Amino acid sequence: MSYRSREVRDLLERLEGKLSRAVLRGLGGSNAHPATRLLQKWNHQCAYCDAHEVPLELDHVHPRSKHGSNRVSNLVTACTPCNQRKSNQDVRDFLKHEPERLERILTHLKAPLRDAAAVNATRWALYERFKLFGVPVEGGSGGLTKFNRVTRGLPKAHWLDAACVGTSTPEQLNMKDIAPLQIVATGHGSRQMCRMDRFGFPRTGPKKQKRVKGFQTGDLVRAVVTSGTKQGTYVGKVAVRTRGLFNITPAQGVVTDIHHRFCTLIARADGYTYEQGKEAALPPSA
Repeated sequence: MSYRSREVRDLLERLEGKLSRAVLRGLGGSNAHPATRLLQKWNHQCAYCDAHEVPLELDHVHPRSKHGSNRVSNLVTACTPCNQRKSNQDVRDFLKHEPERLERILTHLKAPLRDAAAVNATRWALYERFKLFGVPVEGGSGGLTKFNRVTRGLPKAHWLDAACVGTSTPEQLNMKDIAPLQIVATGHGSRQMCRMDRFGFPRTGPKKQKRVKGFQTGDLVRAVVTSGTKQGTYVGKVAVRTRGLFNITPAQGVVTDIHHRFCTLIARADGYTYEQGKEAALPPSA
């Protein structure tokens, strides 16, 4: 390779590093997708000090000056002070006094980004399918969503991001007193016939029946206990027991040994939990 070719290559690599840092600061446009996936991988925080809600830069774990690559497996997000302190040191030298963090970073570097890639591909496939059926739907990049949210002074939250997607986002979004409904997939239970101990041996008997006294684990119930030490009203998911004494999980915590005669079914288990009002729409000062 000639001297001129090496000079051009080094110039392009320096420009690539500057572009990556600009993208991470939110200055990029359509090129922000790889940087966005890196931010997700490192949880939007500095890998070296866990700082968040600060400008982040790309850092090469094995420095470029020591023949490190630009591969994703050699990149982390770092705040400016940590990036400057590390300079061109190898991460093993930089974190020699923090062995636990060093081990965690080296392990996490190998974690693939295929989950984020799968979600991104699925999202655009759904978008194209909706358009095919004539459903009025709008899409946009993650950079545009963040721009809409930041310029409107909204905090970071998934449900607020959903309100800021696309160019049709209004200039004013009234989020006061809105409590989002949070839906979490919990599954329909386990196919395992019995519980195992840490050695792999059965520690319980095999399941005899899934439904007990008309209830099954995961059902949403209301229990009105009229007497005894557990007198009161409880609403939550039920865990059934063959003896007819159930556990209920309301917002306050698990309540054990509630007799089935006190329970009334509200909704059958569908593999999801529903919670509302846990996340504030806006900070109190807004």
